[in-house]
Amino acid sequence: MKCGKPVKTWEKEYCCDCERRRLDFEQGRSLWLHVPPVVQAIYQFKFHNKRYYAEIFAREMADRYGQWIREHEIEEIIPVPLHPSRLRVRGFNQAGLLAERLSEELQIPAGKNVVYRIRKTKPQKQLDDRERVKNLEHAFGVSRRWKAPKSVLLIDDIYTTGSTIHRISRVLKKAGVEKVYFLTISIGQGL
Repeated sequence: MKCGKPVKTWEKEYCCDCERRRLDFEQGRSLWLHVPPVVQAIYQFKFHNKRYYAEIFAREMADRYGQWIREHEIEEIIPVPLHPSRLRVRGFNQAGLLAERLSEELQIPAGKNVVYRIRKTKPQKQLDDRERVKNLEHAFGVSRRWKAPKSVLLIDDIYTTGSTIHRISRVLKKAGVEKVYFLTISIGQGL
C-alpha cells in the first residue's frame, strides 16, 4: 500500500484516497482491481464496441453487491456522463449501459439524463492528482427537472483517484441528494 500502515486491501476500512482527503460520497465498491485481464476487458468494452459486456459486468455487480445496494436504500442508479462530443465518437456511454443493465437486474430506476457534462474535459488517465481536480472544476451539472431522491448510486467503469465521483457527488448533494454511493467495474492498484 502507498499510504497508512501496510495492511491487506480487503482488511482496510478506507482506501488511501479516503484516508488522505474528504470526499463528498459516502462509500463505494469495485468488482476487481484494475489489473489484467480486467484492464483488457474494460478496454474492449469501451473502445471496441463490446456493448454486451455491460450485461456481464452488471450481472456480476448485482450478484456481488445487490445486498449492499439494498442495505443503503438506493433509490436511483446514475451513470457518470460523457461529454456529447465524446459520446458521438464512441457511440455509447459505457457507464450508461452499465447503469441500465444494473437497473434491470435490481429493479431500481436508472437516471439516464440526471447528470451531464457542462464542458469537455481532458481524459483523466492523462493527468496527475492535482490536474484531475482542476480538470473537473465546473464540469458537471444536474437537470433542473430532476427530483432528487435521498440516496443514489453512481456507476462508472474505473475508480482511479475518485476525482470524478467526488465532483459528481458534490453537484448531486447541492441538488438535494443526501447520500451518494458508487460502484465501478475496477479500482486502480494501490488504492
